[in-house]
Amino acid sequence: MAKVHQKIKLSSFQIILGSFLLIILVGTGLLCLPFATESGHSPQFLEALFTATSATCVTGLIVQDTATFWSGFGQLVIIILIQIGGMGVVTMAMALAVISGKKISLFERSIMQDSISADQVGGILKLTRFIILGSLMFELLGAAFLLPVFMKTYALKPAIGHSLFHAISAFCNAGFDLMGDVEKFSSFTAYAGNIHLNTVVILLIVIGGIGFRTWDDIRTNKTNFRRYRLQSKLILCTSLFLIILPAVYFFCAEFDGLPLKDRILYSLFQSVTTRTAGFNTADQNTLSGAGLILTILLMLIGGSPGSTAGGMKTTTFAILSLSALSVFRHHDDATIFGRRIPAETVRNATAIFVLYFELFLAAACIISRIEGLPILTCMYETASAIGTVGMTMGITPQLGTVSRCIIIFLMIFGRVGGLTMIYATLPSSRKFASKLPQEQVNVG
Repeated sequence: MAKVHQKIKLSSFQIILGSFLLIILVGTGLLCLPFATESGHSPQFLEALFTATSATCVTGLIVQDTATFWSGFGQLVIIILIQIGGMGVVTMAMALAVISGKKISLFERSIMQDSISADQVGGILKLTRFIILGSLMFELLGAAFLLPVFMKTYALKPAIGHSLFHAISAFCNAGFDLMGDVEKFSSFTAYAGNIHLNTVVILLIVIGGIGFRTWDDIRTNKTNFRRYRLQSKLILCTSLFLIILPAVYFFCAEFDGLPLKDRILYSLFQSVTTRTAGFNTADQNTLSGAGLILTILLMLIGGSPGSTAGGMKTTTFAILSLSALSVFRHHDDATIFGRRIPAETVRNATAIFVLYFELFLAAACIISRIEGLPILTCMYETASAIGTVGMTMGITPQLGTVSRCIIIFLMIFGRVGGLTMIYATLPSSRKFASKLPQEQVNVG
């Protein structure tokens, strides 16, 4: 990797983007094989590309039902792509290099640092081992806890397969499922009232979505919250806020006609899965307009930096909220937990928000115009794509070629990250130390 960088002079951001694109192309090639489908016929190239992109970008949007269209080989390719995409292509490559005994260069360590949003290069290999082992542990535990649920419906071998597949998919916030053998595109609607499955899947989604550095903080400092990094504090507090408040709304306004137990399960699952997981226990077409708008906002926010999740990230939402609060209070800086947020961080958060919002809205307008669909339905789909969520109102399989290509781009953009994509594709314009004259502009 280092030799390639020296010859071609690629930045770490270009390598991260390139590695994702390479895995997507390899996955597409494997899914194009005839024995990757149940019918034994090669799928259309765009179907294979869409599925490989959705799996690698841990999104979950599909154009063909995973359980009934793809063969056992095709499903194996999909879950491997999910595992690679969820833990990060660079993380997996680094892990293989460490296992093989290869010496890791400083440049390769810096790529890993950018990939998982680590604070520093020092200790990056130790952190990589922790990420790999921790991920495998949570996935295996999740599969073990899901096994009793699926054994009530399936024989032992398919029950084990379902448990492993859904544990990996949930932990990686991917949203792919094999429930099509019950009903096509049904996700977990058949298990909406199952407390056991709901609890396990929710925990896997949350653990996978809070970020690897937050795990490290929890492991190192246990319950001593005051010793956590500021980023970990923001992630945990914001995640808790974004789970509880929407769940209260869904409980009071969307699922009020259900029995109390089901009402609680539906509301909590909807609140958690909306931020990049992509499973669903409730038909999204039954939500009110307000419920759809709230779901769209949650999908755009997504998970946390350096996690298996996509979206703008919880820290972006937190920084923008703190920045607005500082303006309302006539403070010069955004502050939290006795710390001041750097102005550069606020600028980055603002840029990410504007970028995601404009892309999601522009894509929705274009798809609505091309397909002749309601704008709110298209906004739901594009928010799901750019937030790498995978929840749908059922229009994805019917989309035309141009619309599918737009969704593919949004999924890649959402998983790789807005700033990483921009830094990888645009040359740096930082050439001069001089600054242009400053002039005040009134806002608000």
